[in-house]
Amino acid sequence: MKILTIIISVIALGLAIFNFTKVNFDAPFEGESMIALITILASLCVILMMFILRVSKRIEQKVKERR
Repeated sequence: MKILTIIISVIALGLAIFNFTKVNFDAPFEGESMIALITILASLCVILMMFILRVSKRIEQKVKERR
C-alpha cells in the first residue's frame, strides 16, 4: 500500500508540473489555462489525500501494535 501511494503521489506531482507549464500567465482563467489550473488543483488534492491515507495507515499500525 505504501508503494502504491508513493507512485500515485509521484504521478500526480508530475501531472501538476506538466500542467504548470501549460498555464498562460497573461490570461490564467481563459481557455486551456483554466483547464491546466483545474488539473493542478486536482493533482494537489490527490497528493493531499495520499498523505492522509499514509498517516492514517501509520496510526492504524500503531494502534494494532499496542494491543
